[in-house]
Amino acid sequence: MVYKKLKKILLKITPIKLKTFFGAEAIIDFKKIQEFSQMSYAQEGEDLILNRFFNNKKTGFYIDVGAHHPKRYSNTFSFYKKGWRGINIDAMPGSMSSFNKQRPEDINIEVGVSKTEQVLTYYIFNELALNTFSESEAKKKDGLRSYKIIDKKKVETFTLKQLLDLHLKDGVSIDFLTIDVEGLDLEVIESNDWEVFRPKLVLVEDLKQHTLSQLPINSKLYKIMLGYDYELVAKTFNTLFFKDKRV
Repeated sequence: MVYKKLKKILLKITPIKLKTFFGAEAIIDFKKIQEFSQMSYAQEGEDLILNRFFNNKKTGFYIDVGAHHPKRYSNTFSFYKKGWRGINIDAMPGSMSSFNKQRPEDINIEVGVSKTEQVLTYYIFNELALNTFSESEAKKKDGLRSYKIIDKKKVETFTLKQLLDLHLKDGVSIDFLTIDVEGLDLEVIESNDWEVFRPKLVLVEDLKQHTLSQLPINSKLYKIMLGYDYELVAKTFNTLFFKDKRV
């Protein structure tokens, strides 16, 4: 309280010219700091890596499975800002309300994605980025640090093929697909028709955090993507980048 009162008094007695001067100085300093930086909305800079692959392409189309939030931890928001459009899919009840407000030109779908059409238990955490259909992942993270399960809901799921059949317009080419569903990533991959829907790049979360040398030996996800004619071209701590070898 004392600090707030003192701040008000100082603001009142400080001449306007002086406040304007220091405000302008602060803006100049901020611009200097930002001069060589690059903005990322993704959790591990995935959008910056994607931008390198697409060479600052002005328009394109993405699919975001496990989209979570219009901006926070988003691999696609920086592309939306540039003029790209796409499909956002998330299972969290009520999640698409913010997408419809902040990204109205995208197709926003509030359902789960799994290998078959079914109803699954969706585990909701106090940190929504950890929400998952995977019981094992939910149990592993429940009680870890400050994370905890706060709710469980029954949610209908569909295959990725079903959703793309319904929502992807004829002739639209998919530039990249990003998948982050906390443990069911492999199911999402297996639910697609890779002969019909082939993104140029596919980003998939690897919660097992294999090293590059371990991937060819131990990662089922890696082996399946190779089987679909994709090759690994980049990696962050949790995310694998695969490129279509047929392009």
